Amino acid sequence: MIKSRLHGEFFLQGDIACAEGAIAAGCSFFGGYPITPASEIAERMALRLPLLDGVFVQFEDEIASVTSILGASWAGVKSMTATSGPGMSLMLENIGLGMMMETPCVIVNVQRGSPSTGLPTSWGQSDMMQARWGSHGDYGSISLCPKSPQEFFDLTIRAFNLSEKYRLPVFVMSDALVGHMTEKVIIPPIDELEIINRKYTSKKPDDYLPYEYGENMIPDFAKAGDGYRYHTTGLTHDARGYPDMTEKCHIELVNRLVNKIKLNADDIIMIEEKDMEDADVVLVTYGITSRTIIPAVKKAAKKGIKIGFLRLITVWPFPEERIREIAKNISGFVVAELNLGQIALEVERCAAGVTTKTLPHPGGGIHKIEDVVRVIEEVAHGK
Repeated sequence: MIKSRLHGEFFLQGDIACAEGAIAAGCSFFGGYPITPASEIAERMALRLPLLDGVFVQFEDEIASVTSILGASWAGVKSMTATSGPGMSLMLENIGLGMMMETPCVIVNVQRGSPSTGLPTSWGQSDMMQARWGSHGDYGSISLCPKSPQEFFDLTIRAFNLSEKYRLPVFVMSDALVGHMTEKVIIPPIDELEIINRKYTSKKPDDYLPYEYGENMIPDFAKAGDGYRYHTTGLTHDARGYPDMTEKCHIELVNRLVNKIKLNADDIIMIEEKDMEDADVVLVTYGITSRTIIPAVKKAAKKGIKIGFLRLITVWPFPEERIREIAKNISGFVVAELNLGQIALEVERCAAGVTTKTLPHPGGGIHKIEDVVRVIEEVAHGK
């Protein structure tokens, strides 16, 4: 095994590309628990991190895994875990803790067919709302959805960058097809990658408050062990990090947790658009589904339907302003996803009365081309 960060052209499984993306981003702690179809990420990190002065720990469950990456991050290192739906469910309470403590880390969910144990070795996209609303309370959230092993590498790096920039756990929401497919992955030399590292305060210890913030709404960290006084908690807290049970403090804190993401949506959101200039129907999709339905897009276009294609690379925060803008000029949206309509609800919410039709599929397979074409035709003809 190579004792360095890789660069060059490789033929990699998606899960392996994710692990290499984390290493390229500077991740040096992985806390995890085996679960199909994400286990290959942990296996790769178990092999690679010890050779790079990093640490891999397999814990007794997913609760301990996610807690460990919060602690590792507060100790000053970039940290990550990977799981699938059932493990994500166990992590949600401490994901909320990470949001409240504003802890940079990355959580990868390689989605399977759900609910419960579901289809461990098959695929789905049914944890999307869980990534946004799974933990209790209001907070901002970021989720990225790769469509290929190359993007699994690229977006894992982006997830680390966003987690450091905005101080929160960031999700990479893949699926078993992307995680287990093998394709060419190009890994640039490390000096050609954009890597965002932790921003530390320039204040002296006596002048530093852990949750004091400026116009960007993001508090600065201080280096552990350098004489700074720290207190952090999942309770509502003031600038010192101490519990403050007043309504005033709670309103200020929770609004900031939401607004530091909401007001920076233009910086965070990535989407891919094709053939949108004169589109009458727009097909919205993400992840592996954006690849499996391409034949349907081509077939509909051959029938004379002016169809645009919108791929959500960033699902959370949701690109609601772009959806509203598109809705002014089209007959309707068709939303294809491997669940029974989770993101379709978001499109419908933003579409201002414009027709939104979902193509539901609970996972374990892919959409039938004829079904996709039929629904596109229905929207195009106003049915």
